[in-house]
Amino acid sequence: MTRVVIIGGGPGGYEAALVAAQLGATVTVVERSGLGGACVLTDCVPSKTLIAAAEQVSGVERTGAEEWTTCRYGAPDFAVLNQRIRDLARAQSRDIAERLAGEGVDVITGTGRLVAEVGRGHRVAVRHGTGESVLEADVVLLATGARPRQLPAAVVDGERILTWHQLYDLQAVPEHLIVVGSGVTGAEFAGAYLALGASVTLVSSRDRVLPNEDPDAAAVVEDVFRRRGMVVANRSRAASVHRTNDGVLVTLTDGRRIEGSHCLLAVGSVPNTEDLGLSEVGVATTSAGFVQVDRVSRTTVPGIYAAGDCTGVLMLASVAAMQGRIAMWHALGESVRPLRTSTVAATVFTAPEIASVGVTAQAVASGAVDGRAVTVPLARNPRAKMSGIVDGFVKLFARKVTGVVLGGVVVAPKASELILPVSMAVSVGLTVDELAQTFSVYPSLSGSITEAGRALMNAIWDD
Repeated sequence: MTRVVIIGGGPGGYEAALVAAQLGATVTVVERSGLGGACVLTDCVPSKTLIAAAEQVSGVERTGAEEWTTCRYGAPDFAVLNQRIRDLARAQSRDIAERLAGEGVDVITGTGRLVAEVGRGHRVAVRHGTGESVLEADVVLLATGARPRQLPAAVVDGERILTWHQLYDLQAVPEHLIVVGSGVTGAEFAGAYLALGASVTLVSSRDRVLPNEDPDAAAVVEDVFRRRGMVVANRSRAASVHRTNDGVLVTLTDGRRIEGSHCLLAVGSVPNTEDLGLSEVGVATTSAGFVQVDRVSRTTVPGIYAAGDCTGVLMLASVAAMQGRIAMWHALGESVRPLRTSTVAATVFTAPEIASVGVTAQAVASGAVDGRAVTVPLARNPRAKMSGIVDGFVKLFARKVTGVVLGGVVVAPKASELILPVSMAVSVGLTVDELAQTFSVYPSLSGSITEAGRALMNAIWDD
């Protein structure tokens, strides 16, 4: 029987554990904070719960942006809301624990570290409440995740200067939240707190918010932010953040100063790969500390795999989970398809949401991909009109001549749900003709996806 030891109980770790147990391995998961990891306890689950609450409070999905100021349902008791968020996260963690226990997976609360030795197999030293023990393993999976990056000139105190892990301890909505960083995390929290009634300033070092997203999609979100009262400081970089008597002072590199009540640092993540014994056993890492893996999650050492944010490969919970499953299928001799990042769908949970999959508009426009693109505005969709939705679009990309769907972008309420048919088209290689000839409900927002398919089909025919 194969002995599997997994260090880290987040999506990459617990999904891998389920696969390995179902394939007959003896599985031990070492987790220091709680099953589900940061994804469940401090990142994805709490943040999306907060965002959902903000949408309900503000009525974002039920009105157009012009009606924003007249459709508020009253601010919630923020301490109660944050307590509910923490309770839901812990409940999800317990559900994972029960499922692992049901599959016979042993869980140890502690921290794991690879121990170098000569011979077959691997050893993992585990520090826990009663001391240290050593586990023997045929296969090891590293799934230790990542943590918020901090700035040298911004000392996080958990009260006024915060990372996103600490937001759920706040007892009241910040009067004026300054968000440093306009990537996915920064934009999501900026939008949520704006909807909850805070004044928000978003500090962006780039020309626009969400610099790694589709430019047209990012422009829609930034325009909505500004119309709803957010101050967006583009081409601005924070030099320092200091606490004042009753708030914070953010100094920009150009000398400008922004005063607020709280500051959220959303400037990326760093991998949790210190003190894992990686160099001692020969596991290679990048210059930034991420574990190097191939498309079946192998590291540079046979029998040691890695999954999730510690690898730096598309830092999404869905990708972490798939990397973990792939690792166990490969390690335990099952047939496996290597990870295909081109089929990964991702969402920015702003209002409206941005969901995307496949190739980018830049790749098509530059000629790197021989494709065509069409964009269908959401405002002309009958269901959107009924719901007062005025912002958003569906954009599709397809290969010239063959018409195979290469990707797409959806900007809409619940774009995270609407992207699925596009994602399926990319995964199985559907053509725009096949997408166009698929029935969609009338009226529905998904009708804009088939409409985009018809428009792109006609564009390819015209070529």
